[in-house]
Amino acid sequence: MIKLVHHEMVINSKFLEVPRSYYQRNLNANRIKRIAAEFDERIANAPKVSYRDGHYYVFDGQHTIAARKLLNNNCDLNIVCKVYSGLTEQQEALLFAQQTGVSAPLTAGAKMRAKIRGGDPEAIAFLNATNRAGFGLSFAQSHAKWKIACIATAFAEYRKHGERIYTDALRVLAEAWEGDIDSIRAEVLQGVTQFVALYDHEYDPIRLIRQLQRTSPVAIYRSGQAMTGPNYQKYMLQILKAYNGSSRTKSLPIKQ
Repeated sequence: MIKLVHHEMVINSKFLEVPRSYYQRNLNANRIKRIAAEFDERIANAPKVSYRDGHYYVFDGQHTIAARKLLNNNCDLNIVCKVYSGLTEQQEALLFAQQTGVSAPLTAGAKMRAKIRGGDPEAIAFLNATNRAGFGLSFAQSHAKWKIACIATAFAEYRKHGERIYTDALRVLAEAWEGDIDSIRAEVLQGVTQFVALYDHEYDPIRLIRQLQRTSPVAIYRSGQAMTGPNYQKYMLQILKAYNGSSRTKSLPIKQ
């Protein structure tokens, strides 16, 4: 656990730096306007700042700072800050990822990026497992080939089933649909991972890949959407259906 010791200090906003290239998220203009419209000096939270190497780095409160500048005709001004000393850049990133309270909730991508930057072992292992299977993580959660945007779902599957099952499932997705955007929807990724976990040591990976190549991930998604029940089950059943095809000798039974 990071030991936190701080003191309050008045700092001019021109000296406050936001490490966006390392772990901080980009500013949200609409959020700045909302904060400015509701701003009350009497109850405002002091931004949290790390004093490191002669610089003041903001790890919590950048939108509040921007809102205060907006209210000051976009000019710099003095702000009371909570200043922490002795933190490394990695520790700042972890504190950013763990922030709670009135701060805007972090997206799964922003939180994962900060944890990786902060050296969190589990987050780094998750990233490495994803990379080994041929995929990357889309921290901005924008959709592109070979980039997993459903980071919360992927990380949950990694935690639930372990690294081997997770990477086996991703390799199936990679070989069956070659990084297609629709193949790494949360529902399809979860369905394949659940199938691989449920039928571990029973299914034939080559057959699974070949059978999935005969259908599209969009068809898998739409068929699952038409069913009732929990996602992990209804999309897994679509993968099972594709795997079995019309074969009686190679088909697998339905499992719960």
